[in-house]
Amino acid sequence: MGSKPAIITVAEKAPITAARKVRDDLDTKLPKPYVPRAVVAPDTENVKGTWGHEHNNMSVLQQHAAFFDQDGDGIIYPWETFRGFRLIGFNPIASFVFALLVHMAMSYATSPTWLPSPFFPIYVQNIHKAKHGSDTGTYDTEGRYVPVNFENIFSKYARTVPDKLSRAEIWHMTQSSRNAFDIFGWIASKLEWGALYILAKDDEGYLSKEAVRRCFDGSLFEYCAKVRKGPAAKMD
Repeated sequence: MGSKPAIITVAEKAPITAARKVRDDLDTKLPKPYVPRAVVAPDTENVKGTWGHEHNNMSVLQQHAAFFDQDGDGIIYPWETFRGFRLIGFNPIASFVFALLVHMAMSYATSPTWLPSPFFPIYVQNIHKAKHGSDTGTYDTEGRYVPVNFENIFSKYARTVPDKLSRAEIWHMTQSSRNAFDIFGWIASKLEWGALYILAKDDEGYLSKEAVRRCFDGSLFEYCAKVRKGPAAKMD
């Protein structure tokens, strides 16, 4: 039997496919990278996800949100989100603005009833319903984590340093991921990645692949909160 035919990932008449390369070697480094993971967020360097991070049988998207559920009751209120942003190092003004925007955008989408609540709660169980468009596709519509889409963020957009994103590359990525007429998704994506860049950029101004991966499963927030108990925090 002959060898399998090569999979073509670049089309000559579509130059964009050459400019934004996709990984074709993931099967050799990560088992079934195309299969969405329900409870762990692996990549080629961390095939079992984040070491020591407890998933508590929550989806990866639920884990991302759960850090802000300060009392662990499954419901996140604006004051909990405010406190969460403070714990990871944002100043009071930024924390207030982020909490306001997050709850205005997501509260009703996650509500188990048709009646809106004046307290703008976010229900962790239904957080997948608040997933917006114009994103990277790393979360699927049920809140699972899709390794191949995560890896393609960096193969497509990390041009300066492998496995790291500069501020300009993040801007280019969010521009390139836009869906037509999805103004809410455009804005949400810019704000989310902007906040992550402020939180986790390194001394050279890059956002590492590991920081992004750990943001997806929420372990980055836990780490930042622990570091925050030590020396000076960001944005203070």
